[in-house]
Parts: sequence; C-alpha cells; structure tokens
Amino acid sequence: MGGDRVTAEATDTALAAEAAGELIRQYLAERQPRLAAEAELVPLSGDASTRRYYRLQAPGQSYVLALYPEPFVPEELSYLTVRALFESYGLPVPATVDADGARGIVLQQDLGDLTLQELLKTTHGDGRRDALYREAVDEIAQLQLKSTQEPQKAACFRIAFDIEKLTWELHYFQKHFLEGYRAADLSVEDRAVLGEAFHQLCQEIASWPRVLCHRDYHSRNLMLHEERLYWIDFQDARMGPASYDIASLLRDAYLDVPEELQEELKERLRQQAAPDEPREVFRRRYDLMCVQRNLKTLGTFGFMATVRQNPVYQQYIPRTLEHTRHNLARYPELERLWRTLVRHVPELG
Repeated sequence: MGGDRVTAEATDTALAAEAAGELIRQYLAERQPRLAAEAELVPLSGDASTRRYYRLQAPGQSYVLALYPEPFVPEELSYLTVRALFESYGLPVPATVDADGARGIVLQQDLGDLTLQELLKTTHGDGRRDALYREAVDEIAQLQLKSTQEPQKAACFRIAFDIEKLTWELHYFQKHFLEGYRAADLSVEDRAVLGEAFHQLCQEIASWPRVLCHRDYHSRNLMLHEERLYWIDFQDARMGPASYDIASLLRDAYLDVPEELQEELKERLRQQAAPDEPREVFRRRYDLMCVQRNLKTLGTFGFMATVRQNPVYQQYIPRTLEHTRHNLARYPELERLWRTLVRHVPELG
C-alpha cells in the first residue's frame, strides 16, 4: 500500500509538472514570443512554498518565472504590492518584468543563485561577512523608518503579528514539532503549562510597538547580486515588533552568527531605528522574539518532515534548538515553559 501511494504521488507530480510546462509555453508564445523562441526553461528547486519557479535563459539575458497555484489579480497579489512598496522605500527587490494574473505567472529579474547562506560558507574572517550583516541590518532600519514616515495604505499595514497570530504559530510548533516530529506524549498538565506560557509570551510580544516587517528575513532570503544584498520571499510582510526581522537574521536556523557580532548589530539597529528605547528593553524584546520565532521555525521544520515528507530541513533543527535553549535559559519567567519542553526535547536542557 505504501508503494502504491508513493507511485500515485509521483504520477500526480509528473502530471502537475507537465501541465505547468504547457501553461508556461502558452504564456511565452502569447506574451514573450522572443523568449519562446530562444529561451531554455530550467526548473528551480523550491523552498517551503506552493509556487513553482523556473529560470528562463536566453542569449544575453535571464529571468525567473514564478508560477502560482491559482490565478490572481495583479493589483491584489501581495508579492507585487509589497514589492512596489519596498521599491518605493529604496530597498533592494527584484524588478518585475511582467505579470499574467489569469495564468498565475510573474516574470521577474534573475538575481542568480548566491544566497547569503551559500556565500558565508566560504566567507568568514576577511571582514566581508561583517560588512554584509551591517548592510542587512541597515536595510531593516530603513524599512522600519520609511514605513513609519509614509502613508500606510498597502494591505500589509492591515495585518500584524497580533496575539492570535503569534499564539497560532506556537501551537503550530506544538502540533508539528513536539507531537508530530518528536512524537511527544504530552500530559494534560504539559498542555496546560504550554498553553499558559504561550499566551503570556505572545501577549507581551503583541503589546510592543509595531513596525513593518519583511517577516522572513534570513540568510536564504538575501541574495548577493551585483555586490548588493537583494530581498526575496517578502510577500508575507506585515506589522510586528522592531525586533522581529533582526531576530530572524541573527538567530538564523541556517547560519551561526558570532555572539560579539550579534551584540554589535543589535545595538546598530537600536541606534538607527529606536534610539529612545533603553538598551535593556531592546535586548529583552530581542530575546523573547527569538524564542517565539525559533519555536515557530521548529514547527515549520517538523511540518516539512512529517506532513510534506521533505527531510531537507532536518539538518537545521540542532542549530535552531540551540538558539531556543540559549534564549529560554535567560529569563526566570520562562522557566516552566523551558522545563516542560526539556522533558520532551532534551537538547533544550
């Protein structure tokens, strides 16, 4: 039976790929005839997304084509509206070449394949790493400052990391990492402690002032192109704490950032974007945001491993657990949460 299911899933995937290819060929023939005649279509590996990505390579030019699972209205597609907003702030986002909402296609600038994650596998002690992180932090500050100065008309200003969203993310961690990936047998008391601790943590985070956030600002979503870091995967931008994006960047599941550099970069952001906020307040908000963010990330990794049957993210679980342990251990008010989690995830001890 298991083999039959795998075969059926493979067949469905092949059929979906064939249908996607035909849709793209129709699009190119109608709207990009020169590319249709000259370009090679190369599938790109996806991330934790329902979108399919392809590279269109033609002599002297290259584009990335995103195929969405459903048709869309271009003026309402969050990727396009957020991209236009970020571009107006002077932030580095890929250019849009064309959008075909009826077919669910966005044709955009090709930034290449060099993510910050890949670059920093070989770049450490020459000062370039630190300069790139300073650039990334300065652009967080630019987003936060610009979004408080300009009229807030875009849809992303009307959604937020409120208590409901933050709490949902922690229950997602409980369901997909604790109970799904780790098969934790949670007692009634465990569930009560987790529920209360999640509520208290999210209630505090939701009470902080909000700015516009990229929402997934880490080394896999920063691309080095023409010696500048470009942003991708920003379509879920929303209002949230000033510490959200920097928590994603510095307590990254995919890279280790030295503690000394983290301290410098946190203070760099505070001085630029929140100079009136006391350093100890900013530090606490950063640490607690890291706890929430890292637990949500573990939930995503658990979901990908158990529901999507995609093992690629399992290699990043140990680092994310270490980040979580580091920040859980700092605050006495998180002790009950910490001790409950340790019983089921010993690495947090």
